[in-house]
Amino acid sequence: MSELLEHRPVPPAGEEVHMPEPSIIPVVNAAALAIAIVSLTLSWYVVAAGGLVFLITTIRWIADVRRDINALPLEHHH
Repeated sequence: MSELLEHRPVPPAGEEVHMPEPSIIPVVNAAALAIAIVSLTLSWYVVAAGGLVFLITTIRWIADVRRDINALPLEHHH
C-alpha cells in the first residue's frame, strides 16, 4: 500500500492564503457601539460621541476591506 502512495504525482502547491493587515479599527468600532448603547441611560452627548466614532470607524473599516479586495488578483473578485 505504501508503494502506491510513493508513486503518485504530487499536486501543485495551492494558492497563497490572503490575510488582511492587523487593525485596531474593529475593536474601536465595537467599543464605540457599546459605549453608545450603554450611555443611552446616561447622556445624549456620550451617545452622540460614541455614535460618531462608530460611524467613522465603520466607514474606515469598509474602505480598508474594499482596498484589500481590489489588491487581490482578478480571478478572486466576485
